Amino acid sequence: MSATGENSERQNMEVCDVLIYGTGLVESIVAAALAWQGTNVLHIDRNPYYGSSWASLNLEELKNWTASVNDAKSNRSPYQDASLYISRNLDSRKYAIDLSPHILFTRTDLLTLLIQSRVSRYLEFKPLGSFHTFEQDSFEKVPGSKEDIFTSQSLTLMTKRCLMRFMKFVIEWEDHTEIWKDYEGRPISEFLKDRFSLEPPQITELVHSIGLLPSLSTPTAIALKNIQRYLISMQVYGNFPAMYSMYGTGGELAQGFCRSAAVAGAVYRLATEVASFDENEGIAQLSTGENIRVSEKFISSEGAMKIDKQCTKMVAIVEKDCKEWFAEGESAAVVVFPENTLENNKYAVQVLVMGSGSGQCPSGQAIWYLSTREGGDQGRKMLYLALEKLEESILRESTEDFELAVNEEDVSYLANGLPVISSVRLGESLRNFTPKESLKYLLKLTYSQTMTITPPGLTEKSKVLYTAGPQFELPFEDVVRQAKVLYELVTGQSDDFFDIDFEDEDIDTAAHDSSTTSRIHGQDPEDELPVDDSQGFEEVAGEMTI
Repeated sequence: MSATGENSERQNMEVCDVLIYGTGLVESIVAAALAWQGTNVLHIDRNPYYGSSWASLNLEELKNWTASVNDAKSNRSPYQDASLYISRNLDSRKYAIDLSPHILFTRTDLLTLLIQSRVSRYLEFKPLGSFHTFEQDSFEKVPGSKEDIFTSQSLTLMTKRCLMRFMKFVIEWEDHTEIWKDYEGRPISEFLKDRFSLEPPQITELVHSIGLLPSLSTPTAIALKNIQRYLISMQVYGNFPAMYSMYGTGGELAQGFCRSAAVAGAVYRLATEVASFDENEGIAQLSTGENIRVSEKFISSEGAMKIDKQCTKMVAIVEKDCKEWFAEGESAAVVVFPENTLENNKYAVQVLVMGSGSGQCPSGQAIWYLSTREGGDQGRKMLYLALEKLEESILRESTEDFELAVNEEDVSYLANGLPVISSVRLGESLRNFTPKESLKYLLKLTYSQTMTITPPGLTEKSKVLYTAGPQFELPFEDVVRQAKVLYELVTGQSDDFFDIDFEDEDIDTAAHDSSTTSRIHGQDPEDELPVDDSQGFEEVAGEMTI
């Protein structure tokens, strides 16, 4: 080609300010933030669906995903070693399988951003208030409120006082350095025992089920922050500390931010790969053969550093609704197997149970998402052991011919007069019961995830920036901070991150006005958040004011 022809081709080349590769949650937040500030964004994903490693997939997409992550040559995701079993023909479109399931506590920066950016208008949320701990072959509901502690028959009066004293402290723990500073880097179990005289069962529940931490050796400062998150999130929107989005978690949030970015002018292309990027010339070559000139930055979800940390995950779809584990009116629960409860498991096994009300599976079924920080064969062994315990428990608790014999001393009463049966007596009765039926598994998926981090040393002068993959933690963590860092590397500042006046903007008004949301009276009348309208809230057309 002559120099004249080459110059002509470059002049006709499509140009963007920022090219973003991957539609994961962090990338999608950055795309929307930049687009609303007037940046020309081209957003591309190699997959035919949104969400990248955060996606929620139907069964056909899941089959293709399994094959792709097992192809060592083409796999660019943090996942590997996937094994998929489907028992019979299922309607693919009726399922939404989360690759990286997460829950959203009501007092977090991500929820604040969803409201501030109005992306919450594109989503529907449901409450999550049931957290259980596996103890003595049964699942004990976590006493996460003062009322739960007062009415618990498994706690002595002294233990109740110690717990109440700790709960009062942890709400504002940062202000009391004289209590925790000497333990800052020491295991949280030591701090709780030494400073608050708590017993092992209560320490386990606080760390594993309320803090959702993998180990009792977690440094005290980190653990206190996580325990505080749960407690301050209670009663913000109702009698629950957390929520989740319908039809998938991180993938749905990512789609919401992509939708916002598209409204602001970002251009989207799915099933398109970036074959190469010339950092000196600022030119990206796509799998379609097109060349794109990138004037500012290339942000990629492929290229983050992999470190020597793995978690093992399992997804099981069962032919049971699992409503026994859900609070009234809810469709999800968290179950935690503490360390050393499954043949000396080194880390806790966390389970997120999603019923059909989550929009992820048909009626009469449930999806169990299991994960552990243990990798390899040991990690899979721990997940299968947890799976056995889950199966035994749901069969016992869902049987119709089970009778519970209780005495007067086994029953206490709440302030509203409702009776509460001793969890100890209930657990003993359930353990002694042998179910007559077996549990049907419709799908089992196991896979591993490698932790990825953003390479160090990135600056405003870096032409190429990288995003990390989904975190191991069950709650959403660190995504807003990551997005702000990338935004600042592109724009030079973060003060105007989603600093947008939407008063004169028509953001998909037709879709918004046609939806029904709910009104909840809470702490901040300026916040708006769509939630499921089946929870007994006042139903209105339009917006939901908190």
